[in-house]
Order: sequence, then C-alpha cells, then structure tokens
Amino acid sequence: MERIFEITPLDIENSKRCALNNSVPPELYQKYDVKRGLRDIDGNGVVAGLTNISEVKAKENGKPCPGELYYRGYNVRDLVKHVVEEKRFGFEEIAYLLLIGDLPTQLQLDEFREELAQRRTLPQNFTRDVIMKAPSENMMITLAKSLLTLYSYDPNPEDTSIPNVTRQCLNLISQFPMLAVYSYNAYSHSLGNSLYIHQPDPDLCTAENVLRMLRPDKSYSQLEASVLDMALILHMEHGGGNNSSFTTRVVTSSGTDTYSVMAAALASLKGPRHGGANIKVVQMFDDLKENVRDLKDEDAVADYLRRLLHKQAFDNAGLIYGIGHAVYSISDPRAEIFKGFVERLAEAKGLTDEFNLYTMVERLAPQLIAQERRIYKGVNTNVDFYSGFVYNMLGLPVEMYTPMFAVARIVGWSAHRLEEIVSAEKIIRPAYKAVAPRREYVPIADRK
Repeated sequence: MERIFEITPLDIENSKRCALNNSVPPELYQKYDVKRGLRDIDGNGVVAGLTNISEVKAKENGKPCPGELYYRGYNVRDLVKHVVEEKRFGFEEIAYLLLIGDLPTQLQLDEFREELAQRRTLPQNFTRDVIMKAPSENMMITLAKSLLTLYSYDPNPEDTSIPNVTRQCLNLISQFPMLAVYSYNAYSHSLGNSLYIHQPDPDLCTAENVLRMLRPDKSYSQLEASVLDMALILHMEHGGGNNSSFTTRVVTSSGTDTYSVMAAALASLKGPRHGGANIKVVQMFDDLKENVRDLKDEDAVADYLRRLLHKQAFDNAGLIYGIGHAVYSISDPRAEIFKGFVERLAEAKGLTDEFNLYTMVERLAPQLIAQERRIYKGVNTNVDFYSGFVYNMLGLPVEMYTPMFAVARIVGWSAHRLEEIVSAEKIIRPAYKAVAPRREYVPIADRK
C-alpha cells in the first residue's frame, strides 16, 4: 500500500519523457497569434461570452484607467457606501442583486434573509458522517467532498430547470459557511484540539454566523463582523472571465448538475494563482518581518522586495504577492475600498505599525517592479494584498482563508450558472491549434 504514495524511478523517467513531449515553444504562440491564458500581452482578455452580472472596468477608449467594478450595473463603491452609511450588513442584499438582477425592496430583502436562514442546515448526521471522517489538512478538499456528497441527499439533483437550480444555489449559499467552518473544526480536532460545533443563529447575518460558529465562545465585535461582511461583498463576484467563474460557465454548458459545477469551481479557486493568493501574501510578510531588522526603514524593506524580484528571498518565485492583477493596470477598486476598513480594524487591534508596513510595501512595490522588470501594463495592489491581513486580525486560521473566498464567491458562481442555463444553450468548446508533426506508425519490434 505504501508504494502507491511513493515516486518510483520509473515515475521519474516517464515524467522526463512526458515533459519533453508536452513542451510547446513559447514563440509559437506569437507565430500563430494564440493568446496564452486567453489574454494578450497588454492584458486584454479574449471575449468568450456576454453577461449581465458584473463588469470589470480597467480601460477606457483603449487606454488604462482607474479600475471600477460593477454588480448588475451598480458601481460597487456606491453599494458599499450605502451599506456603511446605513450601518447595516450588506452581504444578503448584494447576493439578492447578483442572483435576481435587481436591488430588493425591504420586503423582498426580509423574505430573502428569512429564506437563507431557514436553509442554514445540513442533512441529519451529515457533519458526523461526512465532514468528520478523514478530514484533510486542506479545507478546500473537505469542502469539495462535502459538496459532492450533498448530491446524494438531494431528491432531484439532475434537474437543471431554473426553479430547481435556484433552490440548489440558495441552499449552497446558506450551507457554505457551515461546511467551511465545520471542515476546519474537524481538521483542528484531528490535531488533538477540542471539538466544538456551533449551530448558526437564524437571526444573524452570514458574516456574524461565520465568526459565531468559528470561535469557541461565539463572541465577536460589531466592527469585526462589519469588516468580514465587507470582505464577503468584495469577493462575491468579479466578472465572468475569472478562472473559477469561467469554470462555472464551461462546466454548466455541458448540462451537468449543480453540485458537479460548484465542485469544479472550488477546484479552480483552490489554486494559489486564484483563491490561494492571500495566503502567499501573509507568508511573504512573515518572511519579511523575520529578515528585515527595522521595519520602518524604507531602504531595508525596498532591498528585501528587490531580493524577492531577483528570486533571492521567501519562496524564490520572483514575485511580490498581492501586487499586480491580470486586468487592472492602475488600481483595483476592491483594494481601494477595503483599505479603509483594514485601517479601522488595525487601529482597533493595536496593529497600526503592521498596517503601516503594508502601506509602505504597497507604495514601494510598483516602483521597484517598474525598475526591475520589463512590464507591458501597470501594476497595482490587488484585493488579496489586504484580505489575508484582515483574516489574520479576525483570528481566522490560515486554513480558512481560501474557504472564506468560496463562502463569498458561491454567490457569483450561482449567478453565472443561472445565466448560462438561461442564455447560452451551447456547450463551450474553444479550439486549440495542434503543433505536433505528423508521424508514421512504427511496429513495436522496431521502436527504439
């Protein structure tokens, strides 16, 4: 049994042949005008579809402009502004907007909140029989396992009619916080820590329930819940072209069930180039603090950042994590919005010096990248730069960072699934150009 988990000499030899036969020379992409990653050298994406759900604006008249994000035509800055001014939680209201297409009336919002509250439940013994068994150190794996198992409990899992898919999506939006938190509790218990399972409170919003279920004493402050609510709103949706939302559209177009679609989206989000990016930011700052003696010395911090770019520090990847975005060139509106909330929480937690360190790196990194690299578009702070810091201040374990992204983005995935079913009715099947030479068959006795 141990052998199946070991890399053998044959595995190594086969991997060398595999790497040789799967290598595509980079210059062929330019020769055949193929957009690697479905984006050109200036960051413009290949248009693969049309959507009413959200818009990521980074250019105007073909030129880079300050970034803006729109949900159903509403500027996210305006949506956030009114939530803050009215001193309330906004996740449920914005979820309604993305799913249904309009801002709800007070009555519609009350009914929607009540509907979500009633759906915050799992099948009988599901936590014990599914989540608690064989917990993984990666919560996204446990989350995906739990999600796929819910298929077996659904009396009508394959029905792709809009009413049934809407039912399934509302269930998952309500259940994801429980699945994420309980997955972590199971993993923590496997390490020898005490186990506690708190039921969600139907009178609380999503952000409040996450903190209530995660903390042993169920306590949290209004500010903590408000900042988490804001994080969920800003991570809820980001255009149909982001990797996990595009995955949602691609898999939905095949006609498969909701659980399979969302598991595929989770698999995409799990990757460090997508949902796992904020973990890298926190780890990078931990390494910075270990290797720079005076964290207020800009020259010393700048020297560390240069070493990052030269692959001489942290993970030797040559990256300053949290800086740069596939679409935005000048600014990420989510990072700009979030920064004010981060500052307030840092002040409340007595972590102003650490916040100042983040702002220093935010200011220095783009300048250094411009000096050290040949870049075709501007670089700026993205939302992942601050989100890990916030989750750390909220006491969320690192293992929960990417699942928290999923708790928010399940809303966007649901909206894209519904829109794909209603509007597209065609399987997504792009083309790949074959560049392998034609070869004649060689009998096995004559092969070398």
